[in-house]
Amino acid sequence: MKTKSKVDFNLIIPYLFTIIRIAIGWHFLYEGITKIIIRNWSSAPYLAGSRWIFAPLFHAMAGSAGLTSFIDFLNIWGMIFVGLGLILGLFTRWASAGGAIMLLFYFVAYPPISGFTVGVPVEGSYLWVNKTLIEFFVLLAFIFISSEFHFSFDRLYARWKDEKARKPVADLPADTKKGVGRREAIRDLISFPALGVFAYALYRKRKWDSFEEKLLKVEGIDANSSATLLKFSYSSLKDLKGQIPKGIIRHTGKNGQPAEFELSRLIMGGNLIGGWAHARDLIYVSKLVKTYHTDEKVMQTLALGEKCGMNAIISNPQMGRIFQKYKHEFKGKIKFISDCGTNLDFQKGIELSLMADWDALYCQGEITDRWANPEWDDPKKRTLTERMELIRKGLEQIRQNGKPAGIGAHRIEAIKVCVEHGLKPDFWVKTCHSHNYWSAKSDQEWKDNYFDFDPEETIRYMGTLKEPWIAFKVLAAGAIMPEEGLKYAFTNGADFVCMGMYDFQIVEDANIALNAIEKAKVRQRPWMG
Repeated sequence: MKTKSKVDFNLIIPYLFTIIRIAIGWHFLYEGITKIIIRNWSSAPYLAGSRWIFAPLFHAMAGSAGLTSFIDFLNIWGMIFVGLGLILGLFTRWASAGGAIMLLFYFVAYPPISGFTVGVPVEGSYLWVNKTLIEFFVLLAFIFISSEFHFSFDRLYARWKDEKARKPVADLPADTKKGVGRREAIRDLISFPALGVFAYALYRKRKWDSFEEKLLKVEGIDANSSATLLKFSYSSLKDLKGQIPKGIIRHTGKNGQPAEFELSRLIMGGNLIGGWAHARDLIYVSKLVKTYHTDEKVMQTLALGEKCGMNAIISNPQMGRIFQKYKHEFKGKIKFISDCGTNLDFQKGIELSLMADWDALYCQGEITDRWANPEWDDPKKRTLTERMELIRKGLEQIRQNGKPAGIGAHRIEAIKVCVEHGLKPDFWVKTCHSHNYWSAKSDQEWKDNYFDFDPEETIRYMGTLKEPWIAFKVLAAGAIMPEEGLKYAFTNGADFVCMGMYDFQIVEDANIALNAIEKAKVRQRPWMG
C-alpha cells in the first residue's frame, strides 16, 4: 500500500521568505528610482497635506526649503538602498530596519482613518490597515529572521565565514559538507536574476515613456483634435504666488451681537462639483463632471483650494452631505455658503441649509429674479409685496441663527425691487460679466452662457450699494477667459468673486486672481468687504 508523501515545509519556507523579501525590495527600489526620474519631485506637497496628530511636524518640514531638500534626499536614496539591500539580501536586517522606519513615517502622515487620507491617491478601500502597515510589519519581522531562513548574500557570507572557522571533514562528499556548497551558493545568488529582471522591466518602461514623450512633442500634432493623448501640465502648490487675500462681511451674530464673517476674495463655485455644468448643447458634460467629482476628488479639490487661501465655496443645499463630510471627517476649514435653491422655495432651502449647518445663506438668484418680477405668473398666486415679505422673513430667520444673510440675482432689476421694498441683506450675490465674447447676444433672452443682461447698469447700480458684493458667473459659464473675467469683476466693483474650478485649475486661477486684485486697487466703487 502506497503512503502519501509529506510536504517538507522546511524546504519551502526559505523560498517563500526570499520571494517576499525581493517583492518588497522591488517596490522600494522602483519608488526611489521613479523619484529621480520625475523632474523636480518634492515631498513638500505630501508633507503639507498631512492631517493627523503629527501634522504640525510634517507641516514644519514642508515649510523649510532646506529641510525639505534633506528629506527628499533621504527619501530617494533611502528607498534605493533599502530596495537594493532587500533584493540582494545584503545587510538585510539594516535594510529592513531602515525600510520599516520609512514606512512608519508614511503611515502616521496619512493613516487609513476616515478623513486623514484625503489628497493621497489610493487603489483600494482601507480601514486602519493598508499596504504600508502590512509592509511595515513584514520588514519588522525580517529584522529578527535569521539569514538561514532565506537565500541571500548575508547567508552566503555567513556560510563562508563559518566554513573558514572550521576544519574540513575529508571523508564527506563535497555537496554534503556543511559550508558553501555549489547548490547553496546558487540559491544564495538567486537575487542576481531578480535584479536583472528589475533592470530589464525598468528599461522597457523607460523606453515606452520616451516613445510616448516623443509622440507628444511631434511638431504639428494638435493634441486637442488629433487622435493622440493630451498631456496636461498641472500647476502645483510650488507654483502658487501667494495666498488669496480676505475681506469681511459684517452681520448680526448669535444673541444679536455684531459679528464678522471673514471671506476670501476668491470663492470656489459648487456647480462643477454638483454637476451643473452649463455646457449648452454638450448634453453629456453634466454627467461627466458628476462622474469625475467622486467624494475623494471633491475632498482633494476643497483641500487644494484651502491651501491657496480660498476659505469658502458657494453651492446648493443638496451638497450638504459631502460638505459636512469634509468639515467633520477631514477637519477642513472651508466655509460653506448655501444659495437655498430648493424648487423656488426659499424657506425650504433655509430649513435644509440650517439642518446641514451651512455657514452663510442667501436667496438664490433664480428665486429672487422670479419673485421680484411684477409680471411673473406665481403658481401660488402671491403678490409682489407678499413675495418680498417672504424674502424679508427668510433673512430674519437666517440672522436669528447667527449666520450672514444675503440676496442673489441675475437681473439688476431684481436687486432694484428688493432695495425699493426696503430689503437690506448682509451681502449681495450678483452676476457680473461683459458681453465681449462671440456667443453673447444683445437681446434679453436667457442663454446658458448669458447671465448678466445689462453689464453697464450692473456696474453703475451695484456701485451705489453699501453692502459687500459677491460677483458670480464672471466667466459667463466658461465663455470668458479667467484673466479677463476676474479683472472685469474686481475692477468694476465686486468685493468677492465666486468661480467654479476643477482641481487642476485651482493654483493657476488663484494666481490670476492675485494679479486681478492687485490691478483693482484703484477702482470707482470702494471695497465694501
